Amino acid sequence: MKIIPENVVAVPDVVEAAKGATILVIVIPHQFVNGVCDKLKGNVHPKVKAISLVKGFYTTESGIRPISHLIKEALKISVCTLSGANLANEIAQEKFSETTIGYKNRHEGKLFKRLFETKYFKVNIVDDVLGVELCGALKNVIAIGAGMIDGLKLGENTKAAIIRIGLLEMKKYIKMFYKGIKDETFFESCGIADVITTCYGGRNRKAAEAFIVTGKSFEQLEKELLNGQKLQGTLTAKEIYLVLHRKGLEKEFPLFTTVYRIVFEGLDPHKIVEDIV
Repeated sequence: MKIIPENVVAVPDVVEAAKGATILVIVIPHQFVNGVCDKLKGNVHPKVKAISLVKGFYTTESGIRPISHLIKEALKISVCTLSGANLANEIAQEKFSETTIGYKNRHEGKLFKRLFETKYFKVNIVDDVLGVELCGALKNVIAIGAGMIDGLKLGENTKAAIIRIGLLEMKKYIKMFYKGIKDETFFESCGIADVITTCYGGRNRKAAEAFIVTGKSFEQLEKELLNGQKLQGTLTAKEIYLVLHRKGLEKEFPLFTTVYRIVFEGLDPHKIVEDIV
């Protein structure tokens, strides 16, 4: 059992926790980021540097926005991003893992690399803040699909096909809606490695499998399996579908569209295969 170090102190007031800090590490469910930023406005060090580990998007009336943009604009600070094949329980056990940090300012990327890297946690830095962040968000939708395949007991070949199609849709979506994304980012830990890990060991996969097997709602499964924690995959599926629907692009993203319809519209789960063939 790992013990929290003595120099780590829990502070319930986010403003008090950030007081005087020159480094902010933001790791909260994405639906709460806006509220936290509102509290921190005007209450952060003028030279503070931030890194976001948040997975998901910020929804507005005009569409969805990356969380790093929200933090940057709300607090008037630069933001790096971190994402990768990083199952928390394995990192806590000091099993070897890789991660990816996206930076705009290389000096800041190297700073966060020094802060996070250990002998069992390898950090690679890339000049692609958005690419790292967006891969981390969209992989959870693919994992929902992979978990459904597990629940339907359709086998490893089918699951591999879902993962491959999901990777293609992830890359296509990101490149379609965001400029400056580097192809190499998809081959970093934040890309293909994280998709594989999440589709075999993540909680989104686990909950999606249980959704098929038990017939229970995702809301109920969050309470029973995750102690009330919110799944990012279902919410992100809804957020990206709203964009696809608004632009009439559903047929170009059959997996993302079908996952949304199964989760939110009661579509027969077997359609996850039929609709992508």
